[in-house]
Amino acid sequence: MTPITEVEGRRLALSNLDKVLYPATGFTKGEVLHYYATAADALLPHLRDRPVSFLRYPDGPDGQVFFAKNVPPGTPDWVTTAEVPRSEGPARMVLVQDLASLMWAANLVTEFHTHQWVLQRPDHADRIVFDLDPGSPATVVDCCEVALWLRERLAEDGIEAYAKTSGSKGLHLLAAVHPTPTERVTEYAKELAVAAERALPRLAVHRMTKSLRPGKVFVDWSQNAARKTTATPYTLRARQEPTVSAPVTWDEVEECRSPGQLTFLATDIAPRLQDHGDLLAPLFDSADAARLPSLR
Repeated sequence: MTPITEVEGRRLALSNLDKVLYPATGFTKGEVLHYYATAADALLPHLRDRPVSFLRYPDGPDGQVFFAKNVPPGTPDWVTTAEVPRSEGPARMVLVQDLASLMWAANLVTEFHTHQWVLQRPDHADRIVFDLDPGSPATVVDCCEVALWLRERLAEDGIEAYAKTSGSKGLHLLAAVHPTPTERVTEYAKELAVAAERALPRLAVHRMTKSLRPGKVFVDWSQNAARKTTATPYTLRARQEPTVSAPVTWDEVEECRSPGQLTFLATDIAPRLQDHGDLLAPLFDSADAARLPSLR
């Protein structure tokens, strides 16, 4: 029998709680749901008002993995949905606004991916993001060097950046910006990615061309496009182990000497939240949101 639980007055059917989703550690679906319940206070503000793209892996990373952008069949009527503009025409997407919706979505077994804009202004970004993706044999250690350069470069323009692991191989940099047309944010991000390549020619590359990427860090500026999404802070990833896209301190970035130092599992997050709180909480302070400079 499928267990029924109540979350904030909503009845949820939670299925297959004993199913192993992460083969390397034996981490089960029940443990996935427990993780999201314990991380909810930190995660929910990063999801709120941002239409969610689900990267689903219902049978674990070795099974079928697929993106679901439209409202999934069977979505309860109490889950918030909204019409969202897309290049191919408007679509209806899910917004995870509360704990009950989070637990419903987590039961689907999904990564959470969100835009750099909120529903109220889909043509204006309030975040800028750099996705630092290492091409083998480069690792997250090399991403850290690029991240530190970008941090200083952004600071020159009065923009304070924060870092999180991708939960996969790389690192993400995030900063709050005054709501700005997404095209302008993308242009600015590209400008900085090009500058990073010029400053660190043996380490950074701003183009996606695969032949250019071995041994270098791809500074993916294109994630700022209105149609693109990035792994949400605190989301679990579809890997062999239950890795998390985890916020990190700049001290941790500076001191990273091996990839394992910036690999965080679901079981690591509660102690980190207890020690640090949400390291990305300053992103929600509108007074600190930066205005982008004029293009050079």
